Amino acid sequence: MNVILRPAHSTDAGAVGGILHAFSRENDWMPELHSGAETIAFCGYMIDQGWVTVAETDERVVGFLALKAGEIHSLYLTPPKCGQGIGQRLLDYAKSKQPKLSLFAFQANHGACRFYERNGFTEFARSDGADNDENLPDVKYVWHRKGAADG
Repeated sequence: MNVILRPAHSTDAGAVGGILHAFSRENDWMPELHSGAETIAFCGYMIDQGWVTVAETDERVVGFLALKAGEIHSLYLTPPKCGQGIGQRLLDYAKSKQPKLSLFAFQANHGACRFYERNGFTEFARSDGADNDENLPDVKYVWHRKGAADG
């Protein structure tokens, strides 16, 4: 399978928003707080800010990464593409851009937590969810490139 990583274009907002909105609909533990249109608009905003890199196969967007400076805001794939190395490529791309990364993952998202831990992220803090829109307990993870100085 040929996967291309590229900066997202404004015309990708529908595909990116569809992937993100589907995640909330496919996971019983995840509240659906926004309509599909609101999610697409939010993804359009992230794209306009230059944060989003998409993974494309056969001319179709199958995943995306939203990276602002050293914070991963989103990394999502369409479910059929999970476990095929696409998320790994997006994460490796983020690691190539920053010496230090941080992100939040919901504690209920066991697959994501395992993925980040396998990829060298360490737990920095846990919360009860009071500070996120979903009110779900989460974990803050951090990663440092080996040899990278703090600061």
